[in-house]
Amino acid sequence: MAINFKKKKAALVATLALGAVLAFGLAGCGAQSASSDKSAGSSNDKTITVAATPSPHAEILNNAVKPLLEKEGYTLEVKEFTDYVQPNTVTEEGEVDANYFQHITYLNNFNEEKGTHLVSVADVHYEPFGLYPGKTKSLDALTDGATVAVPNDATNEARALLLLQDAGLITLKDDAGINATTNDIVSNPKNLQFKEVEAATVPNIVADVDIACINGNYAIPAGFKTTDALATESATSLAAEAYANVLVVKDGNQDSDKIKALVKALTSDEVRTYINDTYAGAVVPVF
Repeated sequence: MAINFKKKKAALVATLALGAVLAFGLAGCGAQSASSDKSAGSSNDKTITVAATPSPHAEILNNAVKPLLEKEGYTLEVKEFTDYVQPNTVTEEGEVDANYFQHITYLNNFNEEKGTHLVSVADVHYEPFGLYPGKTKSLDALTDGATVAVPNDATNEARALLLLQDAGLITLKDDAGINATTNDIVSNPKNLQFKEVEAATVPNIVADVDIACINGNYAIPAGFKTTDALATESATSLAAEAYANVLVVKDGNQDSDKIKALVKALTSDEVRTYINDTYAGAVVPVF
């Protein structure tokens, strides 16, 4: 009886082992098939996902770009973010195909600081700084010691100072460029006084200063129109070149069909017309 029991036990073990091998083999085939299907699906993927901030980027994508891509057989999905870190993170990690929210200078700094591998594939627009009237309604009427509100972060303060220089109010060191600070001012004939506050706060204190430098990002929702500005950055200015908002992808994806289609749509005549008609100078195409 013991011998028979051992034989039966051995047979049972062998049967279980064979079943496990077969099950593993079938599971392996299934995984391989699923993987193959996934790869095939990705090669024919007609959905383009883009991370963007709400205004004007997501507006431009949804209202002007999406219809153009639909004509080419693509579905555009826009994922909105309100910060400037996550859109780059999800692009780096491959959760989206591209992002559209930042200027080239910010992108370069982000790559350097975070070790990401993101590249620009198209210059699209820039949002010009405007010099808006507060207590003083014209540049000629500025008195000695007039107060100017400027953003207190390095990037935006430099833009404000360059705009003030273009308006003939100050002169900066020749090599100051996009890194200019108030320490780089070499001539200030009107002895302008600078009130440095957060960029988002500038529109709220316009009535308390003589003039104010406001970024397009904050001017639009605050109701400021470029037609009311005393001066604005020109499309050929250093700032326009340095702060052009760009379409960004992870390095290596530049030549995919879907990105080429996205670039073509985003830099089309139709999108240029939409930007000009919708934002009246607060957003300026650079393509």
